[in-house]
Amino acid sequence: MAMTTDIRTPAPQRPRTGSAAPPGPGPRRGRLRTLWGSTIGKKAVMAVTGLLMLAYLLVHMLGNLKVFFGPEDMNGYAHWLRTLGEPLLRYGWFLWIARAVLLAAVVLHGVSAYQLSRRDLAARPVGYRHRRRGSSYATRTMRWGGIILALFLVWHVLDLTTGTVNPRGQEGHPYENIVAGFRTWYANVIYLVAMLAVGLHIRHGFWSAAQTLGVTRPGTARLLKAGATVLAAAITAGFVSVPVGVMTGVVN
Repeated sequence: MAMTTDIRTPAPQRPRTGSAAPPGPGPRRGRLRTLWGSTIGKKAVMAVTGLLMLAYLLVHMLGNLKVFFGPEDMNGYAHWLRTLGEPLLRYGWFLWIARAVLLAAVVLHGVSAYQLSRRDLAARPVGYRHRRRGSSYATRTMRWGGIILALFLVWHVLDLTTGTVNPRGQEGHPYENIVAGFRTWYANVIYLVAMLAVGLHIRHGFWSAAQTLGVTRPGTARLLKAGATVLAAAITAGFVSVPVGVMTGVVN
């Protein structure tokens, strides 16, 4: 009699309680992490946050020009900013929300710039024998300009936000604080140097952002470069006009 072999498929074992692997990050979170870890992702973050800060600078510069219309206009504008969003928002909340968004943009922009710079150095530990002069100049300008602006932001907050280093430092009276601050020579020097750095940073940053976001075309490259120069010059001139107005007695 022939012998048969009884082959049985083993039943699948149930996983013991607590032995399951922890779930990994969700698809959305994983994509965001991958994007942030990539070079193109960091460049995109720099471009978007840079445009956000540029929009803030433009609005801030236009608001500063109200100082030429006297204390009533300037102080009234400052009061209006604190009442924006009422009654949905409490008094002053809009400014704090705007500051939080701006701070997040500055931090993301700075961290992305630092990490991209470290990657660039790691990718070519030995410097090139021949460098493109324009590219090298733009890189140095952006790096040092960013450091100058970061230090200036600290000074600017202590001067006109908290009033710590302002000779007057009275909350709710920005016109008087501006006049008092720019009557000191060191405040003028700090502000003028920082505004020149702002202009150079905007000029190179606007063009870099346009390239990163893919809006440059062969026919529009020259127009975008000209627009970046005009925008940087206009914003710089608007900011510089305030301390110059105080120094010359136009604003007093």
